[in-house]
Amino acid sequence: MIKVGDQLPDVTLMEYSEVEGNGCSIGPNPVKVGEATKGKTIALFALPGAFTPTCSAKHVPGYVEKFNDLKGAGVDEIWCVSVNDAFVMGAWARDQKTNGKVRMLADGSGDFAKATGLTLDLTARGMGVRSNRYSMLVKDGKVQSLNVEAPGKFEVSDAGTMLAQAKA
Repeated sequence: MIKVGDQLPDVTLMEYSEVEGNGCSIGPNPVKVGEATKGKTIALFALPGAFTPTCSAKHVPGYVEKFNDLKGAGVDEIWCVSVNDAFVMGAWARDQKTNGKVRMLADGSGDFAKATGLTLDLTARGMGVRSNRYSMLVKDGKVQSLNVEAPGKFEVSDAGTMLAQAKA
Protein backbone atom coordinates (compact mmCIF):
# COMPACT_ATOMS: atom_id res chain seq x y z
CA MET A 1 0.00 0.00 0.00
CA ILE A 2 1.17 3.52 -0.77
CA LYS A 3 2.43 5.44 2.25
CA VAL A 4 3.49 8.93 3.30
CA GLY A 5 6.61 9.95 1.37
CA ASP A 6 5.82 7.79 -1.67
CA GLN A 7 5.41 9.19 -5.17
CA LEU A 8 1.95 8.77 -6.70
CA PRO A 9 1.76 6.15 -9.43
CA ASP A 10 2.18 7.71 -12.86
CA VAL A 11 -0.95 6.35 -14.45
CA THR A 12 -3.49 8.09 -16.67
CA LEU A 13 -6.89 9.04 -15.31
CA MET A 14 -9.71 10.41 -17.48
CA GLU A 15 -11.72 13.60 -17.05
CA TYR A 16 -14.93 14.52 -18.83
CA SER A 17 -15.11 18.16 -19.94
CA GLU A 18 -18.50 19.74 -20.54
CA VAL A 19 -17.19 22.84 -22.27
CA GLU A 20 -14.36 23.30 -24.69
CA GLY A 21 -11.66 25.57 -23.35
CA ASN A 22 -8.06 25.82 -22.15
CA GLY A 23 -6.98 23.49 -24.93
CA CYS A 24 -9.33 20.72 -23.81
CA SER A 25 -11.71 19.06 -26.18
CA ILE A 26 -15.23 18.15 -25.16
CA GLY A 27 -15.41 14.61 -23.91
CA PRO A 28 -13.01 12.40 -21.98
CA ASN A 29 -9.51 13.82 -21.73
CA PRO A 30 -6.45 12.04 -20.35
CA VAL A 31 -4.91 13.32 -17.11
CA LYS A 32 -1.39 11.99 -16.62
CA VAL A 33 -0.93 11.94 -12.86
CA GLY A 34 2.81 12.69 -12.94
CA GLU A 35 2.38 15.78 -15.12
CA ALA A 36 -0.81 16.98 -13.43
CA THR A 37 0.68 16.94 -9.92
CA LYS A 38 4.05 18.50 -10.77
CA GLY A 39 4.63 21.61 -8.66
CA LYS A 40 1.12 21.51 -7.17
CA THR A 41 -0.53 20.73 -3.87
CA ILE A 42 -3.47 18.39 -4.43
CA ALA A 43 -6.17 17.37 -1.97
CA LEU A 44 -7.06 13.97 -3.40
CA PHE A 45 -9.91 11.85 -2.15
CA ALA A 46 -11.08 8.53 -3.50
CA LEU A 47 -14.24 6.59 -2.96
CA PRO A 48 -15.96 3.36 -4.01
CA GLY A 49 -18.37 4.74 -6.58
CA ALA A 50 -20.25 7.60 -8.16
CA PHE A 51 -23.84 8.18 -7.09
CA THR A 52 -23.45 5.93 -4.04
CA PRO A 53 -25.09 7.12 -0.79
CA THR A 54 -22.18 8.25 1.43
CA CYS A 55 -20.16 9.47 -1.54
CA SER A 56 -22.99 11.66 -2.87
CA ALA A 57 -24.46 12.81 0.43
CA LYS A 58 -21.27 13.54 2.40
CA HIS A 59 -17.91 12.98 0.73
CA VAL A 60 -18.13 15.10 -2.45
CA PRO A 61 -20.37 17.83 -0.94
CA GLY A 62 -17.89 18.34 1.91
CA TYR A 63 -15.05 19.08 -0.50
CA VAL A 64 -17.24 21.37 -2.63
CA GLU A 65 -18.25 23.24 0.54
CA LYS A 66 -14.66 23.57 1.80
CA PHE A 67 -13.23 24.59 -1.60
CA ASN A 68 -12.38 28.18 -0.58
CA ASP A 69 -10.92 27.11 2.77
CA LEU A 70 -8.71 24.48 1.11
CA LYS A 71 -7.52 26.99 -1.50
CA GLY A 72 -6.74 29.42 1.32
CA ALA A 73 -4.67 26.70 3.01
CA GLY A 74 -2.49 26.32 -0.09
CA VAL A 75 -4.29 23.57 -1.99
CA ASP A 76 -4.06 24.16 -5.75
CA GLU A 77 -6.57 21.51 -6.84
CA ILE A 78 -9.05 19.07 -5.33
CA TRP A 79 -9.37 15.68 -7.03
CA CYS A 80 -12.08 13.07 -6.59
CA VAL A 81 -10.98 9.68 -7.98
CA SER A 82 -13.33 6.76 -8.48
CA VAL A 83 -13.37 3.47 -10.40
CA ASN A 84 -16.02 4.64 -12.86
CA ASP A 85 -15.83 5.74 -16.47
CA ALA A 86 -15.38 9.38 -17.48
CA PHE A 87 -18.98 9.74 -18.66
CA VAL A 88 -20.34 8.63 -15.27
CA MET A 89 -17.92 10.96 -13.48
CA GLY A 90 -19.03 13.81 -15.77
CA ALA A 91 -22.70 13.17 -14.98
CA TRP A 92 -21.89 12.98 -11.28
CA ALA A 93 -19.96 16.25 -11.50
CA ARG A 94 -23.07 17.94 -12.94
CA ASP A 95 -25.24 16.41 -10.22
CA GLN A 96 -22.86 17.49 -7.44
CA LYS A 97 -22.13 20.93 -8.96
CA THR A 98 -18.36 20.44 -8.73
CA ASN A 99 -17.43 22.56 -11.77
CA GLY A 100 -14.40 24.74 -11.04
CA LYS A 101 -14.02 23.25 -7.56
CA VAL A 102 -13.43 19.49 -7.64
CA ARG A 103 -11.92 17.62 -10.58
CA MET A 104 -13.89 14.40 -11.02
CA LEU A 105 -11.34 11.90 -12.33
CA ALA A 106 -12.21 8.48 -13.67
CA ASP A 107 -10.05 5.47 -12.87
CA GLY A 108 -12.07 3.32 -15.26
CA SER A 109 -9.95 0.17 -15.12
CA GLY A 110 -8.85 0.69 -11.53
CA ASP A 111 -5.21 1.21 -12.52
CA PHE A 112 -4.68 3.99 -9.96
CA ALA A 113 -6.45 2.05 -7.19
CA LYS A 114 -4.38 -1.07 -7.92
CA ALA A 115 -1.09 0.86 -8.17
CA THR A 116 -1.69 2.52 -4.78
CA GLY A 117 -2.73 -0.78 -3.19
CA LEU A 118 -5.96 0.84 -2.04
CA THR A 119 -8.52 -1.44 -3.67
CA LEU A 120 -11.78 -2.63 -2.18
CA ASP A 121 -13.31 -5.87 -3.43
CA LEU A 122 -17.06 -5.36 -3.71
CA THR A 123 -17.60 -8.29 -6.08
CA ALA A 124 -20.03 -9.95 -3.66
CA ARG A 125 -22.17 -6.79 -3.85
CA GLY A 126 -22.09 -6.69 -7.66
CA MET A 127 -19.67 -3.77 -7.94
CA GLY A 128 -16.38 -5.56 -8.70
CA VAL A 129 -13.03 -4.24 -7.52
CA ARG A 130 -13.25 -0.57 -6.56
CA SER A 131 -11.21 2.02 -4.71
CA ASN A 132 -11.13 2.13 -0.97
CA ARG A 133 -12.39 5.33 0.66
CA TYR A 134 -9.45 7.57 1.58
CA SER A 135 -7.93 11.01 1.24
CA MET A 136 -4.38 12.19 0.80
CA LEU A 137 -2.58 15.48 0.64
CA VAL A 138 -0.10 15.40 -2.25
CA LYS A 139 2.71 17.90 -2.83
CA ASP A 140 4.61 17.77 -6.11
CA GLY A 141 3.44 14.20 -6.64
CA LYS A 142 4.48 12.94 -3.18
CA VAL A 143 2.08 11.79 -0.47
CA GLN A 144 2.25 14.13 2.55
CA SER A 145 -0.64 12.63 4.50
CA LEU A 146 -2.85 9.57 3.99
CA ASN A 147 -6.19 8.88 5.63
CA VAL A 148 -7.63 5.43 4.86
CA GLU A 149 -11.11 4.62 6.10
CA ALA A 150 -11.97 1.38 7.85
CA PRO A 151 -14.54 -0.70 5.91
CA GLY A 152 -17.94 0.96 5.93
CA LYS A 153 -16.68 4.08 7.73
CA PHE A 154 -16.52 7.78 6.88
CA GLU A 155 -14.46 9.35 9.65
CA VAL A 156 -10.99 10.39 8.43
CA SER A 157 -11.19 11.10 4.68
CA ASP A 158 -13.56 14.05 4.96
CA ALA A 159 -12.83 17.61 3.87
CA GLY A 160 -12.45 18.87 7.46
CA THR A 161 -9.63 16.43 8.16
CA MET A 162 -7.95 17.34 4.87
CA LEU A 163 -8.26 21.05 5.66
CA ALA A 164 -6.58 20.57 9.06
CA GLN A 165 -3.72 18.70 7.38
CA ALA A 166 -3.34 21.34 4.66
CA LYS A 167 -3.09 24.05 7.33
CA ALA A 168 -0.47 22.13 9.34
